[in-house]
This record gives sequence, C-alpha cells and structure tokens, in this order.
Amino acid sequence: MVKQVRRASRPRVLILVQNLPVPFDRRVWLECQSLRKAGFDVAVVCPKGKGDPSFASLDGVDLYKYRPFVAKQSKAAFVAEYLYSFIATFWLAARASRHGRFAVIQSCNPPDILWPIGWIFGRIHGARFVFDHHDLCPELYESRFPEGSAWLHRALVLFERCTVQTADRVISTNATYRSIVIARHGIDPERVTVVRTGPDPDRLRAIDPDPSLKARFRYLVAYIGVMGPQDGVDLVLRVAQVVTQQLGRDDVKFVLMGSGDCFEELIRLRASLGVEGCVEMLGRVPDSTVAAVLSTADVGISPDPKNPLNDASTMNKTMEYMAYGLPVVAFDLRETRVSAGSAAVYATPNDIGELARLLVDLLDDEPRRREMGATGRARVVSLLAWSHQAPHYVEVYRSLVPGSAGRETEPVPA
Repeated sequence: MVKQVRRASRPRVLILVQNLPVPFDRRVWLECQSLRKAGFDVAVVCPKGKGDPSFASLDGVDLYKYRPFVAKQSKAAFVAEYLYSFIATFWLAARASRHGRFAVIQSCNPPDILWPIGWIFGRIHGARFVFDHHDLCPELYESRFPEGSAWLHRALVLFERCTVQTADRVISTNATYRSIVIARHGIDPERVTVVRTGPDPDRLRAIDPDPSLKARFRYLVAYIGVMGPQDGVDLVLRVAQVVTQQLGRDDVKFVLMGSGDCFEELIRLRASLGVEGCVEMLGRVPDSTVAAVLSTADVGISPDPKNPLNDASTMNKTMEYMAYGLPVVAFDLRETRVSAGSAAVYATPNDIGELARLLVDLLDDEPRRREMGATGRARVVSLLAWSHQAPHYVEVYRSLVPGSAGRETEPVPA
C-alpha cells in the first residue's frame, strides 16, 4: 500500500518516468531539486530500483514506484512493457492526486506513451502538461533495430507527435533535438525550450586516485554508462583487442562500469576476443566506486557509434568524464563535439582502428592529457553544469503556473 502523505500547500508537480528509477535518473532528480527550491512540491512516478519501497519521501520529494516489467528483448516485449508501464504509471498518478491536485504534469521519455495521462489530468484538474524530451524514440528504434518494422517506426513518430502537440511546453535536451521536433511536427518554436543535461561539478569531481585499481598496468581507460545495443560498448572491447593484439600494448587496462540489455552478451564477447586479462567489467556500481575509478583513470572513452540517435544526442558519460578532469576519446558525432569541444579527440565515426590509435597516442602524451582534462573540467564548471541549466527549466514552470514567479524558495538538501 502507498502511504498517506499530507496535502501540499504549494503548487504540486507530478513527474512521470518510465525507463529509470529516481533518484538514479540524475537529470530528473536535479529537476526535482530545482523545482523544490523554486517553491513547488514534487511527486514522481517511476519504476522501482533494486530494494526500493513502493513509496518513499526523499529530500521532500514523494516517490511512487511500481515493479518494473521484465522481458526478453523483442518487439513484442517492448509493446508489452509499454502497456504495462502505462497502466502502472496511470494507477500511481491517480493515487498521488488524492493528496492534492497537480498544477503541472511532466512526462519524460522514452517511451512517448504517457501523454494521455497529461491530457486526462488537464481535462479533469486543469493541469498543464510539460514534455521533457530525453530521447528521439523513432531514431532510438531505428538504431536498435535497423531492419525493424516500418509500421512500428511510423507508430513511434505518431506517439511523438501526439506528445509534443498535447504538451503546453516541450523541453529539449539540446538544440539538435529542438530543431528536429520543430521540423518534424510543425510546432511553435516558442513552445520548445532547450535545457541541457548538466553534471553537478560539486558532486562529480576528482578525489585522490586509487593506484590499486590499475594493478600491474600503467594506464587505465574508463567507461561508464548504459550497455544497450546502440551504446557501442562492444566497440570498447574491440578497441581493447586492437590495443593489445595489434598495437602490442600490455600496459593498458580498461574498466567498464554499468549494465544493460547487452551485459551478458558483452561478457561472452570479452572472452571470445581474448581481452579478459585487460578488461574489467564491474556492472552497476555505487557512486563511491565511480568516483574512485574516474579519479584514477587516464582517459574516458565514449564509444557511441554514429547512428540516427547518437549523432543527435548529448552523452552524459562524456560530460561526467570532463567533470572528473579526464580527457575523452570519442567518435566524431555532432552533439559530442558540442559538449566536449577541445576536451576530446575524435575518430572517424565507427572506425575502431582509428579510435584505438588515438587512444594510445593520448595515453602516451601526458601533457596533452592534463591540458585536455583541465579544459574539460573548466567547460563543465563555466558552461555545462546543471546550475546553468536550472534557471531555464524553472522558468518553463513559472510561465505555466500563475503566481509561482517570485515565490519564496527554501533550502533543499544536496
């Protein structure tokens, strides 16, 4: 049973998330904290993480959680997952609304299926609807299933159109997403605001390195992120093979952090490529381990291959490396260049050999690594950090809720 919570005295916001639990979804959690500080009460509906309760109140944010759907990866499983998630989300949104009406409903994608909840709450409660556009779902499907169904792709475009046309305001994570959604669906550019995903440089910063993480190796290359079909983690393993077996380097260790649909498949690929001795796969790890690895590493690798999704997307991992003062090696993608600038070196998209050679060259050039790392850290602090994005995000809400501008803020726990 969901515990009772007191009726809110301030404007209430309900944020709907399907693909990650909160606060593990760092963007959504930073949004929650920004809204709290700006004078809003916030509730979130999302799937449970491991060991999560059905309800919790964390730093003043009410978290309503449902058991996630578990299924094998297939088109039919995606349809079943979306249907289950929609029903579970609607049920918990209705429960949350019993404790006070919501002034704004925000849905976060993927998937683009939650817009009917925003429409229903708008009709019944007069709630405004905000769409926080995290991913291009048609391009995500195209990238995961290159030979996928044309009708399903068209359905995803339709769902995206329904979402952005229902929304009072659309929040895009970068300028490329903004231009795509405006061109594809013909919506008023005034309704679309860019709010980039930005790291918190006070939380993500280098600590003392842990030499034991390198073991017998001189250099450490780090990866952190999701391990799905479109994320290119298999390319990290192939880069490791080139580095060790073609370039003859036995002084480079790769540490991969994260999990996802492809994790077990990647374990098998590591063995088949013969790189088990130099590639450590930690799975999903606590923040303390992330900090230790990224503070010890010499380079961060962003292996996202060029595809319809990745070329237009902002990669959080790249900015996390930069926050820790790490230089980055990556494929030459449009939005990766926007984020990293001169803090990265760029290989021809999907050219594994070139990526491996650039990596080795960078490892062997310590002065350049230090300069690039310092450039990346400064770029995060001065331009990319969430503190620079939060005012744009909060302004969207203040434009939708009369009287919220000028509302007194209150301190929010870090």
